[in-house]
Amino acid sequence: MADKTAPSTKVTSSHWGAFEVDVEGDRIVATRPFSQDPHPSRIPDSLPAAVHHKTRVARPSIRRGWLEARERGGRGAQEFVELPWDEALDIAAAEIDRVRHQHGNESIFGGSYGWGSAGRFHHAQSQVHRFLNCIGGYVASFGSYSTGCAQSIMPHVLGVNFLQLLYEHQDGWQTIHDNTETLVMFGGINPKNSQVSMGGITEHETAGWFDRLATRGTRCINIGPQRTDAPEGCEWLPVRPGSDTALMLALAHVLEEEGLVDRAFLASHTVGYERFRPYLMGDTDGVPKTPDWAAPLCGVGADTIRALARRMASTRTLITVAWSLQRAEHGEQPYWMSVVLAAMLGQIGLPGGGVGYGYGAIGGVGKSLLGLRGMTFPQLSNPVEDTIPVARIGDMLRNPGRPYDFNGQRKTYPDIRLVYWAGGNPYHHHQDLNALHEAWQRPETIIVNEPWWTATAKRADIVFPATTPYEREDIGRTNMDDYLFHMPRLIPPVGQARDDYDIFSGLAERCGVGHQFTEGRSADDWIATLYAEYRDAAANVGIDVPDLDALRERNWIKLPIKAEGPNRTFFAPFREDPDAFRLGTPSGRIEIFSATIDSFGYDDCPGHPVWLPPTEWLGTASTAAPLHLVSPQPGDKLHSQLEAALADVEGARPETLVIHPDDAAAREITTGDLLRVFNARGACRARASVSSDINPGVVALPTGAWFGAPGGNIDPDGNPNVLTLDVGTSRLGQGCSAHSALVQVARLS
Repeated sequence: MADKTAPSTKVTSSHWGAFEVDVEGDRIVATRPFSQDPHPSRIPDSLPAAVHHKTRVARPSIRRGWLEARERGGRGAQEFVELPWDEALDIAAAEIDRVRHQHGNESIFGGSYGWGSAGRFHHAQSQVHRFLNCIGGYVASFGSYSTGCAQSIMPHVLGVNFLQLLYEHQDGWQTIHDNTETLVMFGGINPKNSQVSMGGITEHETAGWFDRLATRGTRCINIGPQRTDAPEGCEWLPVRPGSDTALMLALAHVLEEEGLVDRAFLASHTVGYERFRPYLMGDTDGVPKTPDWAAPLCGVGADTIRALARRMASTRTLITVAWSLQRAEHGEQPYWMSVVLAAMLGQIGLPGGGVGYGYGAIGGVGKSLLGLRGMTFPQLSNPVEDTIPVARIGDMLRNPGRPYDFNGQRKTYPDIRLVYWAGGNPYHHHQDLNALHEAWQRPETIIVNEPWWTATAKRADIVFPATTPYEREDIGRTNMDDYLFHMPRLIPPVGQARDDYDIFSGLAERCGVGHQFTEGRSADDWIATLYAEYRDAAANVGIDVPDLDALRERNWIKLPIKAEGPNRTFFAPFREDPDAFRLGTPSGRIEIFSATIDSFGYDDCPGHPVWLPPTEWLGTASTAAPLHLVSPQPGDKLHSQLEAALADVEGARPETLVIHPDDAAAREITTGDLLRVFNARGACRARASVSSDINPGVVALPTGAWFGAPGGNIDPDGNPNVLTLDVGTSRLGQGCSAHSALVQVARLS
């Protein structure tokens, strides 16, 4: 018999890639980088401490006020009562049945962000959605906080699903290396962000490609408020947050004024330039969008803008746009305008030219792979038709029955009585968390599956302790990676944690839909079934994948699906023959002017790109909030995952705020000082890092610290979303606008 206490080492996969794990007895004791990864992430360093952290949810827990009197108020402040599993499941199932029978399934919101596990079966979003579909459906959400705005606007402009464009139809890094002479990066391309991906990215390659671009002589220009948003060696063109559309318009004005526009391409491949040009030249509003007009808005000199426009017109130029640009008010505009600018240059469809999105925002973008779909636990169909834009959860809870506009539709917020959340932490990524905390008191019941006592779990009524990916078996596979992993169960469940599948199986049985949910299969049966289907699909395209027992033995394999050499993008055949390869827009062309959007009558998103300053713009800054805050993704974790362990590291919390030396000196701030960051919506602590790598007038505070005290109290660990404004990007996209806000910063005494 094998000695279960003997040290062992296995490889597993995660959202931040593969890594080796050392186990002794029932504990994870260490992690190490995966041997095949050229630039491994250091995120797993904190994993052993997080998995065994004191903040793990040990047993099923029910908030005392809800248990004894079904009180809604007190979420986030009241104590919890621990109950046996059967009793807690009985109570939860009875409450789910009560709500769906009294108020209908339209009163249930199924919350999940899908980041709970890189494994294909134990995917929290699939699990909770399947369960809710089995009991009659739920109100779902559209899009993501990262790309929801782009998912709304880009089909109107390019006629393609934005995520499909992002992951399947863009230039690969090899194509960029071989052809691109000028890489213009609005919002940068940050290897820090590309260390994570929905299903995990095994070989972190972004930084390595920039080394090759530098050797080749490609001119890489980082346009944004932080030098560190692109690798070292890239040129930095510092701009004010939210001004990118103004800069793009000025570049376009130079092209038009100096005769550098590819008019043949505009005539054959686009529609609507004749409607856009009068706005660009100032004929419609009396304001020509010249470099001199844009310079004070952007903080970039007019001559610099002119030189860049001429360079872009005279070289093979790829314009890239970060996700962050559409995570702000009027986020539709820079995405739309980037297409217009690329179309004016006439390089869309040329190798290494045109426009691309999300390079560096997530691992795998720019990696060219042969099509081989991954495994998916079926979610079944949702009988409830109601959906809301994902970033409008707070509005939905605050305003049941209120009408709102979204992408040409007039919709009404549902009256949500029960929220079931599994996978993700809305108190990480939602805007204006103090306002969300108040709205969160309104539903009758909130149920959460969660490994840790996050802010979301603390604000629930019923909390079921869920396993982490290291306490269960799964398969690691994503369409954006060429590795396949067996993810072994490394340790037994911590405390009384159960897999989401077991939790939902228990609830489904009590709700009378047990067989519909499980189909008579155990978790092991489902893994075997999904893997067999995947293996058959691979065989159909000539790819040999080992059977499940062999994969368990080998732990991981590299699949022969990486495309060698340059790739051919979605727009190449369209460029060659726009009639034979029409886009999915009404015209079949790139829509510089969209009659569809124009018909919606939205003043915050008219029929062509325009400059619309955000509500909180530097021109409105006052002594109360004179600094522009940006909230980038953290480098030490994914979203708020593993935050429990990081909060214990001396000096790691509160989170670090980057501030320019001029702004620091005006406030007598030095590196290491504790700060109060505040505005009318809230306040948080932060620790100062004084650096010239950020624009004057701008400060940066990463997301991910667990939300602490609500209301007028200062958030202790530095969550920037106590400061951000909870408004949609526009009536068209209704996306997340949390990337920027105006704040004041002061030393804490």
